[in-house]
Amino acid sequence: MSRAAIVADLIRVQARQLKMPGLARAFEELARHAREEHWSFEDYLHDILAAEVNSRVESAVKQRIRGAGFPETKTLDEFDFAIAEGIAPAKIAELAKGDWIRGGENVLLVGPIGTGKTHLAIALGIEAARQRRRVAFHRAADLVCALIEARDAKELGRFRRRLERVDLLIVDELGFVPFDHKGGELLFNALAQRHGRRSVLITSNLAFGEWPRVFGG
Repeated sequence: MSRAAIVADLIRVQARQLKMPGLARAFEELARHAREEHWSFEDYLHDILAAEVNSRVESAVKQRIRGAGFPETKTLDEFDFAIAEGIAPAKIAELAKGDWIRGGENVLLVGPIGTGKTHLAIALGIEAARQRRRVAFHRAADLVCALIEARDAKELGRFRRRLERVDLLIVDELGFVPFDHKGGELLFNALAQRHGRRSVLITSNLAFGEWPRVFGG
C-alpha cells in the first residue's frame, strides 16, 4: 500500500473519531483539486470544513423531515395548480419562504376533497424542515386520538409540551372524520395554546363557518 493510501485511511479513521463524515467523504477529491489548481493550505482547509458543515446541515434537514411524521414525500414542484382553483402559485411560493412561521402566523387550506390540500401541506412542511424548523404532521383524527390517549395515561401535559415545541404544527383533514365533544375540546385547547406564538397549518373540507361544530361549539 502506498504512503498516500495509508494517510488517506488514517484520515478516514480520524474523521470517524471526530464524527466528521462530510470531511471523510470529500477530502480525497478536494485534495486532487487542490493539487491540480495549486490551492493554498487555507483554501483547502476552508473547502473540507465547508464540506463537513454542508453534510451536517443536510443530515439535520433529513432528521427534521423524518421526525415530522409526514405520511409521504410531496414537493411543490410536483403540485398541479390546475386542480386547485383559487390557489395562486405566487402565494404558495411566498408561503414556502417561511416568513409566516417566523411570525407565529397560521395558514388555513380549505376546499373540497381532491384539490391537493394535503399535498400542499406536506410540501410546505418539508420546505419548513429544509429551513431547519421543527415540524409535526398529524391528521386531525389521529391527533385527537393521541390527545385522548395521553389524557387517559395522565401524560397530557407532556404531550402538549411536545406539540408546543414544534415551530409548525400541521393538522390535516380537520372535519373529515368526526370526533366527540371531548375530543374537539382537547384539540381546540392544544391549538389555542399555540395562538400568537407558534404556527399552525390546517387543511379542511369544511367552510370556516362550520368549524364550531367540529370543536363542539
